[in-house]
Amino acid sequence: MHAARNVHLCTKDCLCLFVCPTGATDTETGQIDFARCIDGCRLCVDACPSHAIYLVYDRYPVKPEKDQDVVAALDALAESKVQQELICSSLGSSGELPEKLAKALALSNRILAEDCTREADFMMVQTQAVKILLRDLAADADRVGFPSEALDGLVKDFS
Repeated sequence: MHAARNVHLCTKDCLCLFVCPTGATDTETGQIDFARCIDGCRLCVDACPSHAIYLVYDRYPVKPEKDQDVVAALDALAESKVQQELICSSLGSSGELPEKLAKALALSNRILAEDCTREADFMMVQTQAVKILLRDLAADADRVGFPSEALDGLVKDFS
């Protein structure tokens, strides 16, 4: 982690100059020299009265692959949430539930379904699951009702 400065927040109190052990901070340009900044030092971050200095990660942990059982469970849960959304919508339109309540329940189920699909890596375009989904949609576009010209562009972009 290295320090960076938001020049719009900086009030040029310059306390960062006095606490930086390497002299990496420069208030004239508003830049902090990453090459001179000590990894995780954060002395300037703690000293800055305007909270203009923050830490930036330069290394991120590798995301582990999801177990197929977890992905299958997430898929099943997402499918049930989609079905529940449809039920809530129909109950609201038929008058069996107050319309506002039905809309709130339907939206809640949609959000949960989106969260499940995101966790199952279906909403990240670079994943293999999305590439397979796009290929399957392209093969069955007429039956599904997905616009074929949009689908062709997606398949070409992410293949």
